[in-house]
Amino acid sequence: MLRVSRTALVVSAVVAALLAPTAAHAEGPVASPPDGGGIPVLTDEHGRALTLRGWNIEDKANRGDAALSAITERHFRDMRAKGFNFARLLVFWDDLEPRPGQYSQGYLRKIERILDWAEKHDVKVLIDAHQDVFGTAFGHRGVPAWATRTDGLPFTPHPDDWFSEYFEPAVQRAFTHLYEDEDLRRAQARMWRLLADRFEDHPAVIGYDLINEPMGEVREGEDLATAARRIERDQLTPMYNRLADAIRSVDPSTWVFVEPTPIVGEGVPTGLGRIDDPKIVYAPHFYNTGMEAGADYDPAARWIETYEQAVTQYPQEYKVPVVVGEWGPLNNSLPLMNRFYREAMASLGRYGSGWAGYVWCYGGGYCAVDGAGTFRTNKELTAEPYAEAVAGTVRSATYDAGAGTYRLSYDSAGRRGPRVTELSLPPGTWRVTAGTGALVLRTSPGRALVLAAPGARVTVTATRG
Repeated sequence: MLRVSRTALVVSAVVAALLAPTAAHAEGPVASPPDGGGIPVLTDEHGRALTLRGWNIEDKANRGDAALSAITERHFRDMRAKGFNFARLLVFWDDLEPRPGQYSQGYLRKIERILDWAEKHDVKVLIDAHQDVFGTAFGHRGVPAWATRTDGLPFTPHPDDWFSEYFEPAVQRAFTHLYEDEDLRRAQARMWRLLADRFEDHPAVIGYDLINEPMGEVREGEDLATAARRIERDQLTPMYNRLADAIRSVDPSTWVFVEPTPIVGEGVPTGLGRIDDPKIVYAPHFYNTGMEAGADYDPAARWIETYEQAVTQYPQEYKVPVVVGEWGPLNNSLPLMNRFYREAMASLGRYGSGWAGYVWCYGGGYCAVDGAGTFRTNKELTAEPYAEAVAGTVRSATYDAGAGTYRLSYDSAGRRGPRVTELSLPPGTWRVTAGTGALVLRTSPGRALVLAAPGARVTVTATRG
């Protein structure tokens, strides 16, 4: 429940009108995240600076007629109730195109049903073309078997360490063929053109993540970091340009998300080059090798600081926003994990426009919540107040968890810009106030809207009470 010092009830039509700029075109990105080092922000169609916070949503177990059946409306209802506005939805090429050129209309309808649930609960969705260990030919999900070429190289499963399967010769060669064989290039582009053409107008869709955690072939004499930078430079960059072109042939405006290899998690700057598209988002993942193997957080190793320094180089150079597509350790209840979550949240807020934790499910392991929908240990630290959309330039945004106080400072847009800023607040009782030049327009559980005069310096405070 919310308590506010200034309250005015407004009808939806009035709010919609206030969101729209008074000129024919919205003002473009005008700000960087606080302390973001010149990294641009993600923006909506009104030119407002966006913050996306949410979770991956997946069904890796079910295929064919049962595909995506583990994802329900509850996922979106529960996420939104806890303050999250973003979902990274895993979809699989092997389900979409089980045979060359034959696309599953049933699978597309299931994706659309999920997007409809997201729209109903006001959650934005990133459609992620997911792969693990390339795909079905190696016992995983992603690229169809018919698009997998290994040149007869060996593959040995590693059931106790599935990530090491990426380094099997057959898997590495399959990536090389995907990047370099012209017919496979065309097939991948057709797949993305189909998805973009089908979902470009869906109001829940904010972007397309072109491929999850791409890998490649390590050449003799290369260390892993050198190989990763070469793969990113020589194979991923042209692939992303091809796929972006395919998407733009049917969808001119949806954000396109591009990932480096997972080696960025080792604090290695990416070798990706420029993607020639005006709406690119850099979407690295935020995983530590030791914690993925079950170790506790080690602050003395300064992994977060090393990662942040490396991961910000690309968006600073190419002036693209950052949204971290996956993060979160497997064992979140170890003694130092409380500190990890607090320091990780602070780091992600310094340079990024958002993140998707891994994963929103009801159970153990990586799941964010248990079967009853209650946050698992330390996962509750991801539920902070934040500004979903700011109609202006953010100067600072801070949250003091101990005091239960969130403060947002921003310079509101000029007369041609949007007027309404939206806040998201976790469950609980909050008192929202706005300083000179702004007014709290409307509040509802977990939400607050702020209307600011053009060109005002605005301070908004939300206090748990």
